[in-house]
Amino acid sequence: MIIGKLEFMRRARLDDATLEVWIEEAWLAPDRTAPEPAFSEADLARALLIRDLTDDLGVNAAGVGVILDLLDQVHGLRRALGDTLRVARARRADVDDGDAGRS
Repeated sequence: MIIGKLEFMRRARLDDATLEVWIEEAWLAPDRTAPEPAFSEADLARALLIRDLTDDLGVNAAGVGVILDLLDQVHGLRRALGDTLRVARARRADVDDGDAGRS
């Protein structure tokens, strides 16, 4: 689901200046192909995480950047592992199908 900028700011409880800083820091990367930046539900979850980190846990800007970078790496590794598992399962299925053909 695509969320417009004003709705995103309302749901994330952000003002325009804070949103712009977060975008400049590359903590959020809205889709800019439309005339107005568009956000996803994942962007909203990320914004709420940033708010929790800064407001509730007192993490400074440098810490937020490190945490988000590490989370992005974890998600990338999960995707890569998922891809690897799909390939391994497909290869295993091909081997199993080949064995069944010999019986």
